[in-house]
Amino acid sequence: MKHTRRLRTAVVFAVMIGLSLPLSASAEVVVEKSTTYFQIGGRTAADIDAELARKGPFTQASGSRHPGATQIRFGGDLTYTRRGNRCAIDDVRVTVETKLILPRWKNRKQASREMALLWDALSADIKRHEERHAEIARQHAKQLEQRLLKLRPERDCEILQDRVATVTDEVTLAHDEAQMRFDMIESRNFQDRMLRILRYRRESQENQ
Repeated sequence: MKHTRRLRTAVVFAVMIGLSLPLSASAEVVVEKSTTYFQIGGRTAADIDAELARKGPFTQASGSRHPGATQIRFGGDLTYTRRGNRCAIDDVRVTVETKLILPRWKNRKQASREMALLWDALSADIKRHEERHAEIARQHAKQLEQRLLKLRPERDCEILQDRVATVTDEVTLAHDEAQMRFDMIESRNFQDRMLRILRYRRESQENQ
């Protein structure tokens, strides 16, 4: 006899003992990714900074707006089955949806060489940052799938459901902490990173 339990869904906003497995257990991580853009104006670096502060996506976690954001949603289904007198996991399907929200500068084509260089460096860094948030989410979705598959059968499905809930909570917490650590490191290194990017792009243009 089989029955299905829907995994707890968590929404995260971010600027998300080797055991022998039953041979019949199966798993799948389904990844859905999308990107949307918000348009900003301005002619100077100060204008762009003000536009990003005014129009950038608002996140509940920080209570403020950001140059970019990644919306992350975990979900999925888990199927239990009876094996003799024990309850086991038969199938795991973990889903992770990531939606990148990035800026698009409408004055890029009319910009001076220096402003275009600055914007290209900034927008590339914002995109790289949000792509990394999405990758962290995908890594933890895979980790959740693997940990759920390693759960041993129990005498009672309710006991196994409790263990599934505990593992889901642990991986969700680890995911949130990984996202926060990444943001802390990125914020500390932002200035040095931008200077390196600008120097590299300037040298690349001069060598063309």
